[in-house]
Amino acid sequence: MPESLPPELVDLRGRLAAFLEEIRPWGEGLGEDGVPEDVRARVRERSKELGFFGMMQPAEVGGSEAGPLALVVARETLAAANTPLARFVFGPDPALLRRAEGDVRTRFLEPVLAGEQTWSFAFTESRGPDAPPKPTWAIRDGDDFLVTGKKSFVTGGATADFYAAMVNVEEGGTPEGPTGTAMLLIERQTPGVTITRDFKSMEGGGHVELSFEQARVPQANLLGAVGEGMPRAMGNISEERVAAAASACGVAIWTVNHVTKHITGGPEGRRLADREGVRLRYSDMRIDTYAARAMLYRTARLLESGDEAINEGAATKVFCTEVASRVVDTAVQLVGGQALIVGHPLEAMYRRVRSMRLAGGASDILRLTVARGIVEFDTGRL
Repeated sequence: MPESLPPELVDLRGRLAAFLEEIRPWGEGLGEDGVPEDVRARVRERSKELGFFGMMQPAEVGGSEAGPLALVVARETLAAANTPLARFVFGPDPALLRRAEGDVRTRFLEPVLAGEQTWSFAFTESRGPDAPPKPTWAIRDGDDFLVTGKKSFVTGGATADFYAAMVNVEEGGTPEGPTGTAMLLIERQTPGVTITRDFKSMEGGGHVELSFEQARVPQANLLGAVGEGMPRAMGNISEERVAAAASACGVAIWTVNHVTKHITGGPEGRRLADREGVRLRYSDMRIDTYAARAMLYRTARLLESGDEAINEGAATKVFCTEVASRVVDTAVQLVGGQALIVGHPLEAMYRRVRSMRLAGGASDILRLTVARGIVEFDTGRL
């Protein structure tokens, strides 16, 4: 449970919460898209001073490389603050680029960690009548790959310097070589790479659809080897799902606190909290949040110990994001019509929390993952 943390993580939570309160006035009246660069820079510099900035970065490049449990504490605390400045507290997350080696590390990972370049993960295949007949593929052409296909929901793709794209290397090119999934790093300015659609999702996230038309990509841009694409894409998946769950729990915490203030305001006897129906719904919010946090921290401890926790990570992501959705929905119902007005914090939270059940793995897909893990592989502790 969150209450049985070691002293250093209790201290981390307290220091981070104090930092977020310190910088909160800097973000008043700003949305995430409206945070000026000078404010972002102030947040980053202060975060570096206090030792938070490098928590997601490898130790060999100067980061503190925090463990799964510390990152859960931090992400939950960031989300619970509900400030547009929270996203600028951590430095760039290398994610699957973390294992880059040699020239690929020098040309792609190091500029990302230095803040000189940004990247996006191009994983989701385009769907619909105009989609290609098969997932994005590549054939060899001398020392290059020729890539064809479409990717959608490439988050941050409009401004990314390069894309980490999952492709399927097929036979038919020259010279012959191994086939299978591969992770290619494709620079945005590569001929044949086109942004065919630039759009936003309801919570405000920016995405693009990419089209690859015989885009020529050097084999030197291969992350790892052909055949390693899917394992590399999924290699950090449990941590990513638990990260989403931690943010969802932070949202639930902020929402419960917001509603507590709302229903206990006013003179006794006339408060919303004095109505039995309100108390029933409010108790559900508290119970759900309590259960979700218990699940979150148990799974984080499994990851901290080095255990394989694919089933637990999937289950935690489903449960915590669905709890957050129920909590926010109940909050809107209790607060009433004011919560539906654009600009109200619950209106923005309502849009934000809905996306959590899709991003990083839709809830029903993850339910199938859990069932498959048990029925076919007899894994996990569920």
